[in-house]
Amino acid sequence: MNEIYKTGNDYIGYEYKELVVEKKQVSFYLDGFENFGWEIDNRQPEIVESNKHGKTVIRLKRDRKIMNKAELTRLQRNFEDCMKQMDSLENSKTSLATVVALIIGILGTAFIACSVFAVTHEPPLILLCIILAIPGFVGWIAPFFVYKRLALNKARALAPLIEKKQDEIYEICEKGHKLLV
Repeated sequence: MNEIYKTGNDYIGYEYKELVVEKKQVSFYLDGFENFGWEIDNRQPEIVESNKHGKTVIRLKRDRKIMNKAELTRLQRNFEDCMKQMDSLENSKTSLATVVALIIGILGTAFIACSVFAVTHEPPLILLCIILAIPGFVGWIAPFFVYKRLALNKARALAPLIEKKQDEIYEICEKGHKLLV
């Protein structure tokens, strides 16, 4: 989508970009895209909520005839790719912990169900009910602690990778900024 403005004898044609990003990363994206010649489109509401939960829409514009456009576009694509990689690293912090906690919780529920079947059996098997209820309740309580422990360990393991990815993003932005000035 292009638009041309006339101010005196100068025509400025703009190209537009619309981003849907997480709320917590809006500033990071805005700071990054400024280094590739993009600016917030003042004719649109600056930042609006997206239909997607926790997402925000950012509308940007830049001069179509910007110098070094091909190199800036290449750097911008690298920036976007690094941001996606960083998002997937952030998401992977809790994915394993979630799966393990769910499995433990489901196993605990299965033990509780067996305990209920044992107590409702004719004649009631109280001892079996108690034996099955203990791991069932442990299976309901343990997922919280298991989740916290696994998520913390994974976050510690991924912290250097995320830091390295952020450094790569900053280098890309620095290169883009040098092309603009």
